[in-house]
Amino acid sequence: MDLLSASTKLSPMTSSRKAKHNTLVGYYAQRASEHERNYARPERQEDLKCLRELVGNFFRDDDVLEIACRAGYWTEAITPFARSVFAIDRSESAVAMARTKSYKGATVEFLKADAYALPKFDGLFTAGFGGFWWSHVPRARLQEFLAEFHSHLAPGAKVAFIDSRYIQGRSTPFVRVGVNGHADTYQMRTHRDGHVHKVLKNFPSPEELEATISGLGDHIKVTLFDYHWLLTYRKI
Repeated sequence: MDLLSASTKLSPMTSSRKAKHNTLVGYYAQRASEHERNYARPERQEDLKCLRELVGNFFRDDDVLEIACRAGYWTEAITPFARSVFAIDRSESAVAMARTKSYKGATVEFLKADAYALPKFDGLFTAGFGGFWWSHVPRARLQEFLAEFHSHLAPGAKVAFIDSRYIQGRSTPFVRVGVNGHADTYQMRTHRDGHVHKVLKNFPSPEELEATISGLGDHIKVTLFDYHWLLTYRKI
């Protein structure tokens, strides 16, 4: 599959939305060198081992579109099984880090791109994946994101998302902001240099995940782990 046929085209944004978007991008650009330390937490190793095996096997022999690849942690789990992986991230520093790794099996390409305005590709992917991205999408924009993401996936394509559960006493406390049924939650996170960032981080219930995909996919399944959740389905 020839993956990329045109350069990334970014959708227009209002100044306030663009400012908020760039704040999040800047936060993760600063954290690119630290992000994978989160995967080293001892209490999460059993979850992550199971998830890597499940996701890898789920995408066996597929052409996978991965969004928010960060430094390639999940890309490494997918490539031994998939046929190809095209991975994008909005942070140039994250993409640069991902490119330095060695990947077994699948053909891999990386590109700095926006998940809300993906590049044009030569064909449709047979699978799509997002690791720790769903929680950073405002609830009011989930359908917008999914419509864009699904437009690059073939009918019947396999889709998987992984993200965090909120664990009382272990997860960073959050504040709820928003009205009209689209309330989002935010965490205050301290960077290694001491700067504090207010970061969008939602914790959807299994029922909310299923309701969001209803009408867009079938064979919907939500699996809960001690610290994470896994959503899988097939695009209609």
